[in-house]
Amino acid sequence: MPTTLATETEIAERLVRLPGWERQGDGIAKTYKMPTYMAGLAFATAVGVIAEGLDHHPDLLIGWRKVTVRFTTHDAGNKLSHKDFAAAEAIEALPYKPGA
Repeated sequence: MPTTLATETEIAERLVRLPGWERQGDGIAKTYKMPTYMAGLAFATAVGVIAEGLDHHPDLLIGWRKVTVRFTTHDAGNKLSHKDFAAAEAIEALPYKPGA
């Protein structure tokens, strides 16, 4: 099944429903603040499990008390697709996001 790219209108509409997520070129990203480094590791692991289940993997940057998650669709020429937004929505549904 081919990957469907998101239109500019769809990108704007979906970002409104994803608090804290921002467009970064042909990707979307959000930095989550964490109370501890270990909490950030646990959160990044949860993101990784979701990503594996969706077969859509983000770039993760784990820092001191923060985790940045960035999606773009590699198999669509590193452009934004519906997969990116579905994955971000799944992460937002996690019950544990301290200081997001």
